[in-house]
Amino acid sequence: MWEQISANKTKSIFLAFFILGILLLIGFVFGQFIAPGGGALGIAIALTLWVILSLISYFQGGNIMLAISGARKIEHADHPMLFNIVEEMKIASGLPKVPDVYIIDDPSPNAFATGRDPEHCAVAVTSGLLNILNRDELQGVIAHEMGHIKNRDILLMIMVGIMLGVIVLMADIFLRSMLWGGGRSRRSSGGGQAQALILVVGLLLAILAPIIAQLIYFAISRKREYLADASGALYTRYPEGLASALEKIGASAGRYKLQSANRATAPMYIINPLKAEAASITATHPPIEERVKILRSMAGGAGYVDFNAAWKKVTRSNANIIPGSGLKASPAVALRGAAVTEEKPEQTKRERVRQTTDLLWSMSNYIFITCLCGTKMKIPPTFSRPEIQCPHCGRQNQIPKPQNSCSKK
Repeated sequence: MWEQISANKTKSIFLAFFILGILLLIGFVFGQFIAPGGGALGIAIALTLWVILSLISYFQGGNIMLAISGARKIEHADHPMLFNIVEEMKIASGLPKVPDVYIIDDPSPNAFATGRDPEHCAVAVTSGLLNILNRDELQGVIAHEMGHIKNRDILLMIMVGIMLGVIVLMADIFLRSMLWGGGRSRRSSGGGQAQALILVVGLLLAILAPIIAQLIYFAISRKREYLADASGALYTRYPEGLASALEKIGASAGRYKLQSANRATAPMYIINPLKAEAASITATHPPIEERVKILRSMAGGAGYVDFNAAWKKVTRSNANIIPGSGLKASPAVALRGAAVTEEKPEQTKRERVRQTTDLLWSMSNYIFITCLCGTKMKIPPTFSRPEIQCPHCGRQNQIPKPQNSCSKK
């Protein structure tokens, strides 16, 4: 959807300069409040911050997001099914390269995509997500994240999220400075009315600026989730996979909180990792129930036109959620049936949990040994002996020397 890609580029530029204006205003008021004539210095500091953060957001925003989340890169051999799904969705979405794949060791099921463009991108999933989703459901989640990459909205969210954090930080510094007596020397030396006006403006700005910036941030986040859901349905041709995944993730979100998530990074995930949300202007995501209902209302097909019709039906809106270019260029896409039939779901779930657990052990440099009797042993990296006795048959097993792997670092 070239129109959406172009719109996201325009929004990125607009929001960057909008936040620049807020930062400059905060810098000026903050400087004037601290010392007479200090507004120019405050503006210079704010402008410097904006330039530095814009560059950091563009070139390192994705890496910062991955580092904050505690994500660790894996390779194909670590989880073949996950990599196969990522490769399938790369082909379906038409991305120029296969995104890097990361795992977050956390029982809370969730996922996000990051990177500045389709050539520099990554998808990250939690171990909890791998534990509870079957292949169709996991494919729906990965397709949703591919939609974010394809629509070029991850850079927008990274830049706004990082800069929003700076606005909140500067506002907090201003409020703390005021409480601890900032600008006291100027108040004692006259200029009472001017200083009082600056104080009032500074208080209003410190309180309202972060709120306004966050509301814009949340509104953009909600719309992009709908668009990514539409892309996920199109790439998989199976909306039920994503709908079922969202239901499972939402049901588990109440039991687990993603430890590495915060208010600035929450909109990046497929659902809010901090709390369940209802429809409101402060919500980072549309309600899960609404998203599921839209996906399950796509009875006619899996194309953008079908999603748009389902969205209008469920939300009772006359407007389109899909850009005009997407509707005009969207071909008819037939729905497919489920690829996964779980005759023994409990056994299948145990297998998924075992595979994910083995992956996490491997990432922690554990060595796996299978005895001739069939017993599988996990040897911690701190084990120093050259061999280990099988607890079942008593046979002595040689421990191979660990091999360094960049995916395990």
